[in-house]
Amino acid sequence: MGNNGRVTRPVSARAARLDQVCAAAVEVARAGITEVGPDDVGDHLQAVAEGDRLVTHYFECRLAGYRGWRWAVTVTRVPRSRTVTICETVLLPGPDALLAPGWLPWQERLKPGDLGPGDLLPTPSDDERLQPGYLLSDDPAVEETAWELGLGRTRVMSREGRIETAQRWYDGDHGPSAPISTSAPAAARCGTCGFYLPLAGKLRQCFGVCGNFYAPDDGRVVSADHGCGAHSETLVEVDTAVDEMPTVYDDSAVEPVPVSRAPGSVEDGEPAEPYGHS
Repeated sequence: MGNNGRVTRPVSARAARLDQVCAAAVEVARAGITEVGPDDVGDHLQAVAEGDRLVTHYFECRLAGYRGWRWAVTVTRVPRSRTVTICETVLLPGPDALLAPGWLPWQERLKPGDLGPGDLLPTPSDDERLQPGYLLSDDPAVEETAWELGLGRTRVMSREGRIETAQRWYDGDHGPSAPISTSAPAAARCGTCGFYLPLAGKLRQCFGVCGNFYAPDDGRVVSADHGCGAHSETLVEVDTAVDEMPTVYDDSAVEPVPVSRAPGSVEDGEPAEPYGHS
């Protein structure tokens, strides 16, 4: 009820009526798409009334990489005129359009290897992988050096950070499931290799650094059950070439052979005995 005592009713929104002159101007709207060639504009899809004597024509987009997108051309005309003019031309995604992935913060978009020379990567103050250096640690190796002069750090890796790192290393290209590891001999494990340099702290139980110049993982962290063909104890058996067959003796049978007597000897007068008889 208004101030004058009369009841006021809300004015209902009236749906826009499709202007037939603007709706029939399909080719005028098509000619307004000048950003691309004629082959990139497909079939006319529909005409939608935007207001009085204001119509938007939609055309199929045939640009590569824009599947499901539509060209939208809005046209209008002045009252009592049959001349149609173009208001704007835009490219809009349709209901089945191929869209770019949703926006993600830069911290979530980063992948290993994205950081290049000269790039700076600030670490958030609330990073759960880190904790203040003055807090007690569950790593004995950290506690042993926590109070040594000059070794203090503002933040150190938290338990969650170490677990996440260990799991990433173990599941990566330097763990037991890597192709080079599964192809190596079963006994060629890094933990038994002379070139294996164990890490400090609790990570020592499972990880070390490869120090073999010829190994593909040289200078990288590897798991103790990782392996490759450059193991320090890998032995290659070399077959010895045989020039000729060796002489083979068959002693399964005994053949009687007379024994000769030296002339003038005592045995010369005795009869000869067959070889092999007592």
